[in-house]
Amino acid sequence: MNKWSKSVEVHLGRQGRLVIPIALRQILGFEEGDTLVAREEAGRLVLEKQEMVKQRLKARFAQVPKTRSLVDELIAERREAAKREEE
Repeated sequence: MNKWSKSVEVHLGRQGRLVIPIALRQILGFEEGDTLVAREEAGRLVLEKQEMVKQRLKARFAQVPKTRSLVDELIAERREAAKREEE
């Protein structure tokens, strides 16, 4: 793999095993013992470190406007239900 390319040819082995070449592991920061999340995306296999998935999700939900609190709504519903039961 040259420094300009981020793709290499890999071969699927017995029992579906896939070996990621060291050059690609280094570029991606994959190390022995890392937990990777695998998913299909538009016909492609995507592998990500579990930590990267968590960071991406945290960033996505950090931008969600907090116009309402689902917790507050649930508490209010439970209080109303409790009042109805007391009557």
